[in-house]
Amino acid sequence: MTPQEREELEREVRRLCAQGEHARAAETAIRGYGPEILGVLVATHREEETADEIFAQWSERLWRGMGGFTWSCALRTWAHTLARNASISFQRHERYRGRLHPPMPGSEALSRIAEKVRTETRPYLRTEAKSKLAALRDSLPPEDRTLLVLRIDKGLEWKDLARVMLGEEAELSEAQLTKESQRLRKRFQLLKDRLVEQGRREGLFSQE
Repeated sequence: MTPQEREELEREVRRLCAQGEHARAAETAIRGYGPEILGVLVATHREEETADEIFAQWSERLWRGMGGFTWSCALRTWAHTLARNASISFQRHERYRGRLHPPMPGSEALSRIAEKVRTETRPYLRTEAKSKLAALRDSLPPEDRTLLVLRIDKGLEWKDLARVMLGEEAELSEAQLTKESQRLRKRFQLLKDRLVEQGRREGLFSQE
C-alpha cells in the first residue's frame, strides 16, 4: 500500500467513524490493513496457524475498539498496537482462543471478513522469496523480529514504533514516546550489528 493509499484509507475510516458507522469503519480498516498485519504476524511467529489465530483476535479487538478510538495516533499505528497486544496475549495464554470474551454481535460477519483477508493474502506470503538474510532474521526471538519487520519492512516512524512496542492503546506523553524511541534506536542498532556480523561469518557480506 502506497502512502497515498494509506492516507485515503485513514480518511475514509475517520469519515465513517464521524458518521457513527463504526461497523463499516472497522470492516474498512480490517480489509485495508489486514494484509499488512497478517504479514507481520507470519514474520514474527513463523507458523501460519498461530498467525491466523492471532489475526482473528486482532480483527475482533479492532472491531470492538473502533467506536472508542480517539485518533490520538494514526489508525495504522493503532492497528499494529492491537496486533502486538494480541500476540502478547496469545503467548501468555497457551489456550487463548477468544474465549476470554463472550461472542460479540456480528461475529459471523467479522469471521467472514477476516477469513477473506487471510485467503487473499496467504498466497503472496507463501510465494515471497525467502533470502538468506530473511533466514537470519527468523533466527531472532519474536520480540526482535517484530522490531525489525516494523522498522525495516513496514517503515514505521520511531515514535509510532515506540507506541506499538509499548503496547499502549491510550494516549502517551511526548516524553514517554521520546524515551522509548531512543531505547528502540539503540536496540535496533545492536540487532543490525549482530546480523551483519553473523552474515559475515556465513559469507553473506564482505569481511572488510
